[in-house]
Amino acid sequence: MSAKTRIVVLHMKKLVFAGIVTGLGILLVIFLGILLGSSRKQSADKEAVETMYVPGVYTSSVMIDGNPFDVQVSVDEDHINEITMVHLDETVETMYPLVRPTLDELAKQIISSQSLTDLTYSKNNQYTCRLLIGAVSEALEKASPDR
Repeated sequence: MSAKTRIVVLHMKKLVFAGIVTGLGILLVIFLGILLGSSRKQSADKEAVETMYVPGVYTSSVMIDGNPFDVQVSVDEDHINEITMVHLDETVETMYPLVRPTLDELAKQIISSQSLTDLTYSKNNQYTCRLLIGAVSEALEKASPDR
């Protein structure tokens, strides 16, 4: 066996440059790990916030001539499912016969469009419509996850 001595010459500039590049590479990997980890957390938070309503049945009280009744709105996470009137006294229904049909017509429009905007109603019962839309809006505010 012959032992040949090898002499390795390292230039200081190349060593410093290699150290800097290696350090920047490690920092880049750490930064990307932190960035990707936080984006996954944010996307999970966004999925939780994207729901429009907290599922359930929400009511809003309406008073006509001192007689209260409730407008009941049933929702799931993304949809308005049903709008009904409960506890309506017979005397109120007799004195104001357009209340129930007006709510039924508004409910059809609201459920089909899933919105309280651009609702159509006649001028003959515009005040009743505004009263009922306000009650539905109040019930939907109670169903909001931000509440």
